[in-house]
Amino acid sequence: MPESAASKLESMISSAANRTDTLINLWSRDPTIADHVVEWHIDPEQAGHFVDVPSDLHPALVRYLSNSNVKQLYTHQYEAWQAVRAGQNIVVVTGTASGKTLCYNLPVLDQAIRDADCRALYLFPTKALAQDQYQVLLSAANSIQEHPGASPIPVSVYDGDTPLSGRPSIRSKSRLVLTNPDMLHTGILPHHTRWAEFFRGLRYVIIDEIHVYRGVFGSHVANVIRRLKRVAAFYGAYPQFILTSATIANPGALASRLIELPVNVIDQDGAPHGKRYFLLYNPPIINPELGLRSSATHESVRLTSDLLELNIQTLLFCRARRTVEMMLMYLQQSWGGNTEALRSYRSGYLPNDRRAIERDLRQGTARAVVATNALELGIDIGSMDSVIL
Repeated sequence: MPESAASKLESMISSAANRTDTLINLWSRDPTIADHVVEWHIDPEQAGHFVDVPSDLHPALVRYLSNSNVKQLYTHQYEAWQAVRAGQNIVVVTGTASGKTLCYNLPVLDQAIRDADCRALYLFPTKALAQDQYQVLLSAANSIQEHPGASPIPVSVYDGDTPLSGRPSIRSKSRLVLTNPDMLHTGILPHHTRWAEFFRGLRYVIIDEIHVYRGVFGSHVANVIRRLKRVAAFYGAYPQFILTSATIANPGALASRLIELPVNVIDQDGAPHGKRYFLLYNPPIINPELGLRSSATHESVRLTSDLLELNIQTLLFCRARRTVEMMLMYLQQSWGGNTEALRSYRSGYLPNDRRAIERDLRQGTARAVVATNALELGIDIGSMDSVIL
């Protein structure tokens, strides 16, 4: 990582940490809050561990990394590069905002530059996350194309929001396709003859956020992956799998059962992160005789208002769509700031509205978003300051 990028990251961490420390100190001295925090846990900050960019990385990718202010890789990114280059299936299990995207994009793009027949299939659990990663891949592909002698690497999203008129072109021309398990099941595998060229060149399959694929749903997805492997083999392709996950207890077992192949677990996180606070808050009792407590909705709005007063960007998660709209209304009424910076996010929104909210979160225009778990896997929340569940 270059000095400019490292200093910018340190500045961001320091700024957010200062604001958070200030609020934590205020809460710890306020008995109406401190007396109801039943657990305070601090995860200390961690320094980053870096290695040089691999010498065998294609020059076009080295140039792209340099233009992106990346001069070094985290140790887990380098380990993933080596394992994939050695032909291993891997699962990367590191923290939020630890650069897992480069763990799969570097080997995929490197091979795509060197082999015009190389194809890769990216599976994300939600459309929103696919859209987020699409922007990253598109930026990389455009940068690579500027390198002398590099051929274009068409990148496309193929899901339920993809216009019917654009689908034939994606099937015939795209080399990197981003989709989700549902679309793979209903829109790609049953029509594999239309995807013949893509399947013949299928070299990599990336499965992101595999911790989502558990229980009955995970069993369904495992069967879809089994079908994918069978169809690919019909066209003479035996793809390599690159999987990622949030921190879970059994990543190796889950990954190997999901793809029915041995996997190499990469779980030593080399990315830096700031100090993190985890607070468990129990709403105060308002009727001792009946043991009734203040509503979680009321207390969540109160805590969120405190966060907003110190300009701490916040996600507020609710279980139901109706609760989202109610809490947004309460928050708008309780906070004296710009209510345009408060948003809601739930299923049922139009694609353009979802993309706009995700963009405003990344850019910082949205200071608080009240959401159901429709958002949970829709964005990279590594830059968020706080989350209330």
